[in-house]
Amino acid sequence: MKPKRIVIYAQDVSNLTGKSIRQAQRLLKDIRFVLGKEIHQPVTVKEFADYMGIEVEEVEQGVGG
Repeated sequence: MKPKRIVIYAQDVSNLTGKSIRQAQRLLKDIRFVLGKEIHQPVTVKEFADYMGIEVEEVEQGVGG
């Protein structure tokens, strides 16, 4: 069984939302700001799903996790 990915990247956000890579990067930056994370701290799949109001399972399915 392949382990599920914990971190979500801009390319994943772009594929899930249909936004451009730049917009996806900006969205991840906004999520980091809201969560009080520093620039080097990644956004997790769960944090992204909570922020966007999407089920975690749907996001994991979309990122291939």
